[in-house]
Amino acid sequence: MDNSDRVKMRVQTSKERIHNFNEVELGFNDEEALKEANRCMQCKNPRCMTGCPVSIKIPEFVKYIKEGDLKKAYEIINESSSLSAICGRVCPQERQCESMCIRGLKGEAIAIGALERYVSDYAINNNFKIGSVKKKNGLKVAIIGSGPAGLTCAGDLIKAGFDVTIYEVLHKAGGVLTYGIPEFRLPKKIVEKQVESLKELGVKILTDIPVGNAITLDELSKNNDYVFISSGAGLPKFMGIKGESANEVFSANEILTRINLMSSYKSDSKTPIKKAKKAYVIGGGNVAMDAVRCLKRLGIDAHLMYRRSMEELPARKMEVNHALEEGVKFDLLTNPVEILTDENNSVIGMKVVNMILTEPGEDGRRSVIEDEKSIHEVKCDMVVMALGTSPNHEALKYSNILLNEKGLISVDGTKTSLDNVYAGGDAVTGSATVILAMEAGKKAASEIINKSKC
Repeated sequence: MDNSDRVKMRVQTSKERIHNFNEVELGFNDEEALKEANRCMQCKNPRCMTGCPVSIKIPEFVKYIKEGDLKKAYEIINESSSLSAICGRVCPQERQCESMCIRGLKGEAIAIGALERYVSDYAINNNFKIGSVKKKNGLKVAIIGSGPAGLTCAGDLIKAGFDVTIYEVLHKAGGVLTYGIPEFRLPKKIVEKQVESLKELGVKILTDIPVGNAITLDELSKNNDYVFISSGAGLPKFMGIKGESANEVFSANEILTRINLMSSYKSDSKTPIKKAKKAYVIGGGNVAMDAVRCLKRLGIDAHLMYRRSMEELPARKMEVNHALEEGVKFDLLTNPVEILTDENNSVIGMKVVNMILTEPGEDGRRSVIEDEKSIHEVKCDMVVMALGTSPNHEALKYSNILLNEKGLISVDGTKTSLDNVYAGGDAVTGSATVILAMEAGKKAASEIINKSKC
């Protein structure tokens, strides 16, 4: 087969999907999955595995797709990942496993993410179990946060025989998987199924428990043999410009949480989002792309404003292309300097400035500088800030855990300054990807397992 014949995943048309929150990508059917799996060269030294943060045995699971043994393919994936149906959808494979694929050197890489999703969806639809549990070892672990790091750590520990309890501040488990990623990219029924699979293995998940207030970190430490902190980074950042306190200035976190957790896009929602006429989302990452595509589906004239060019846009290329197809307008090399308001403190527009890209520095990155003569006004009645997040350390109240100069939890590996307390994910690294949080969860589980054998 020609190396360029990568199977393209079927998608909803852009005209259809801007009117619903259903999943955009429709997944492979049996014929498509087999055709794509047959492109795999089954390399003796698989470079793709070196690009996977959780070390999935990629050629091996693909081989079982070829052989028609999807149960075995799922078992192989599940040795490394308890959240594979999620990873198959939201992980940036193009920068990880697929970027290392030999096929990609002279053509298009194997669609590893799509094949992982295919196998995992088949497993969910056929009620495959995600693994077996070893004999209980009598040790208890408390996990703070039920996002990707916490769920991954819980999955590995429960399989190793630990008694695991997750403490979640919200009323639904999943963390950013539930409140941060839109339905059209990650259906919540998929998250719920993966969470339910962990519960079936014995993981206990307690919701509506704000650690730091309802129970302290010190209390969890006293009542458990180990604690893993995976509280994420949910505190939104703002620009600090004039007018930012206006009524219609939101963080992307709030918009996405209201849409994903409270179904604010539905006509009968008790917490509807105000239907603006024209909205600007400020930022260029995946969160910005999620927010602006959500607003587009609400019938809003949705713009993405980013201070660099399309070439530097950090969001996944696939999501950028989907946004363009859906009619999102991109205002590039532009940045707000002031939000304009009326006498009621409502947004009526912004003062913005054009940006100029400099030549690349020693690190290869191009900086931007303002063209001060270019300041002009644009009209809008909503502004959404998608500039990243930082950890909210509410869970750490009343503890003397060590933080670093950036305000992140200080760790050696995943071990914190407190005895038998570990941490990982965005609370340690700052805002990052789902798969890197999962990698941290696996690493913490491994360190706890090794420590327990001492």
